[in-house]
Amino acid sequence: MKPHITVLIDEAVEALAIKSSGVIIDATLGSSGHARNIVSKLEKDGLFIGIDADQQAILEGQKTFSEALCHVELRVGNFRDINSILEQLHIEKADAILADLGWRMEQFSGNGRGFSFQVDEPLIMTFGDPSTYAFVAKDILNEWKETDIKNVLKGYGEEQFSGRIARHIVERREKTPFETTFDLVSVIEEAVPSFYKRGKINASTKTFQALRIAVNDEFDALENFLIKSIAHLKAGGRLAVITFHSTEDRIVKHLFRNYSHDHIGTVVNKKPIIASREEVARNPRARSAKLRVFEKI
Repeated sequence: MKPHITVLIDEAVEALAIKSSGVIIDATLGSSGHARNIVSKLEKDGLFIGIDADQQAILEGQKTFSEALCHVELRVGNFRDINSILEQLHIEKADAILADLGWRMEQFSGNGRGFSFQVDEPLIMTFGDPSTYAFVAKDILNEWKETDIKNVLKGYGEEQFSGRIARHIVERREKTPFETTFDLVSVIEEAVPSFYKRGKINASTKTFQALRIAVNDEFDALENFLIKSIAHLKAGGRLAVITFHSTEDRIVKHLFRNYSHDHIGTVVNKKPIIASREEVARNPRARSAKLRVFEKI
């Protein structure tokens, strides 16, 4: 598996307009790609706050920033919980907040939660502790109505064969319930036409994406995060968001536009910032990345 490459590092950090003594939040710490750049710009009176739903990312971050010049606080949590996290830290306002909505496969592969269709693991797909979730991936496959499964695959994964896959899922579970990722992969391969299996992306990609988004309630979490983050920005503070999914980008675009119309702030870049040709050549995944920036009045 290729190692994760953080996208738009320079563009995203530049967009934050970091002050050396500022309070800067990376709400999706991940592999600390952006965070390293941010921390390097903060002096001893600056504060960096890193948030991630995955505890492993926080543990790695603690090692990475053990000798940082600025003050560093790292917390396990979903970025939608930014209110409670900042309350715990006695922080009311931030100078800049960043969220990179991409996620690194190596962070989740091999952890037994079934994010990858290349590894046979239980169908869980939760970013955080599964016991705190209302449902996991196999619950959707084994218990939800065919129409609801179809809507998840179509709405969250933009899967063109959502109906066929949903029908095959229901037919399969009547005989044997879904337990692991390979159970699902085999059904998808049976459901889709042969030309689809020869496409540029794996035939299972969109279905797995859709289930992950549904389990983690990612779109609702994003909207919650955006609203709370803007409320926590200081006057002149900036919120920068990198998306990879068209629906995520629409959520960010529309909310930023609405807040701009309400004179709460301004959209810094009228069109999203995208990766350069050089970056896309180095990292093809960067092709779908879009960076949008909002500045609070």
